[in-house]
Amino acid sequence: MSRNKSLKDFEEQIRKCVHCGACQAHCPAYLAEKREGSVARGKIALAAALLDGRDNLEKRLQQDISMCLMCGSCVTKCPNQVPTDEIVGAIRREITDEKGLSLVGRSVSAFIGNRPLLKAAVKSTAALSSLALKKVPESSGLRLRFPAPIMKNRTLPEIPAKNLYDLFPEFIQGNGEKPLIGFFAGCSIGFLYPQIGAAMIRILRKMGYSVFLPRGQQCCGIPALSAGNGRLVERLADKNRDCFAGQDLAHIITCCASCNGGIKEYYSTMEGNFTEFTGKVIDFTVFLKKEGLIEKLAGMEKWPNRKRVTYHDPCHMKKQGIIREPREILRALPNVEFVEMEGASECCGLGGTFSVYHYETSKKIGSRKIPGLMQSGAELLATGCPGCIMQLQDVINHSAVGVRAVHLLDLINEVSGW
Repeated sequence: MSRNKSLKDFEEQIRKCVHCGACQAHCPAYLAEKREGSVARGKIALAAALLDGRDNLEKRLQQDISMCLMCGSCVTKCPNQVPTDEIVGAIRREITDEKGLSLVGRSVSAFIGNRPLLKAAVKSTAALSSLALKKVPESSGLRLRFPAPIMKNRTLPEIPAKNLYDLFPEFIQGNGEKPLIGFFAGCSIGFLYPQIGAAMIRILRKMGYSVFLPRGQQCCGIPALSAGNGRLVERLADKNRDCFAGQDLAHIITCCASCNGGIKEYYSTMEGNFTEFTGKVIDFTVFLKKEGLIEKLAGMEKWPNRKRVTYHDPCHMKKQGIIREPREILRALPNVEFVEMEGASECCGLGGTFSVYHYETSKKIGSRKIPGLMQSGAELLATGCPGCIMQLQDVINHSAVGVRAVHLLDLINEVSGW
């Protein structure tokens, strides 16, 4: 029996949709394609038709349901708070149960559901990337260009030879007597951007915390959720909960907004005794503010040549109301001149497997951020999600804008003493 919510579980909320269209102005897929099937209102109408037996899971419906980034932008603007992102997830699971996984879904699930295979694939790609992928200028911040027909010309970060687990042991002793902190790194930080994880560990140790980086941790499950693979989400959730169990942890910290959305927000909707685990999960900006880092940074002497930096709100942080903390950190950093940009809260266009299925639409969505970015005059675009960094840098590269996307922790790490 599934421990994910079914479409039937959302029936009361589906009936609350009054088709007012308030979601249109906030749905990134609709704004890019201008199709009724793309907007939240259209998807809720399909969900109601499925519940009433007036529609079935045929190809047209599958296409419309695939046109959702599950970003939740519509939910916060809906007068009745209809959770379209969760409802779309439930429909995708029903499609998978009846029709099976798509080719993309099977490929994604094969890698994120098998840690040794994922590690081997990343290491092989790192070794062979100079042969398999085309290089683009290093000044872009990304060096490799995807040559395959699917996602043709997507630019990717250079794959590091060593992942985060090669660089640190499972237990990392801190410089003080503070409690043990669990660190959920996730796939992107673990294998693509280990320097972000290294910065997080260094900061925690400086603060006096010891760090537990369990080898048994798996993907958070967001890509599987996006692909409609509910069974894999359940298996990953169990493994992640169990690998942190048995340790006396004060918190389980994340520095990937998507991972936080997965292991904190989504696991809390599942059956299976996740309350103790999800109750310890905390986003890094919330944790650092709580620990007094902002006051410490604000007390430091400002650098004479500060970098002009703007900020992008990851959807999974915005949905949880984590908006002020990253901006307070940026304003306090002595090496940064922070400036807001128009459209900071708009989705970057990644959306889990959405950018694989609909790469051209994904680029269109991301490109809506470019005018605001250019007007800001920023040289760096900071954010709190490695997935957003990868997507934004790709959009920036295709727009030929001389800006680099970075993680907030990269900027904190630059400050002397941290």
